[in-house]
Amino acid sequence: MTGIVKDKIDPERMKALRSLPIEIKEQITGEEARAFLYKEELPESLQVKLAGYLVADDD
Repeated sequence: MTGIVKDKIDPERMKALRSLPIEIKEQITGEEARAFLYKEELPESLQVKLAGYLVADDD
């Protein structure tokens, strides 16, 4: 396999994503999940869906 290697999935974020209620997981698109798992900037649509589950990062 050649080419650019993408960053690895954050295991803590994978655990968090898997622990969400099924109703929330069913609403998350592949693009939104990818952004969350790879620590990319979260789309506003995902921020809205996860509003009750996100904790502000003060870094």
